Amino acid sequence: MATICDLNLSKKKLQIDYPCHWEYKVIIQVGMDVYLPLKEVLKDREFGVKSSNKSKKGSYESYNVTVLVTSNEERENLFNALKSHENIKFVL
Repeated sequence: MATICDLNLSKKKLQIDYPCHWEYKVIIQVGMDVYLPLKEVLKDREFGVKSSNKSKKGSYESYNVTVLVTSNEERENLFNALKSHENIKFVL
């Protein structure tokens, strides 16, 4: 699984070997079932979810979502689909 630590921040283009498991961090409002928006976006894909953190005020919760991606285009499309879902506040 690629992480931010794997990134070479020089002028070289990021090299990712596909297929690979990619991890997105999604932030949603506390009390919402994280699986509902994820199933709407990821549909029949298999994915893993792990609770990460809660905001200081306790309003939001973050989750690490892992899914198999087969190309850069697919990885970016999933990111954009997650980001545009009305119940997902933020995606990293």
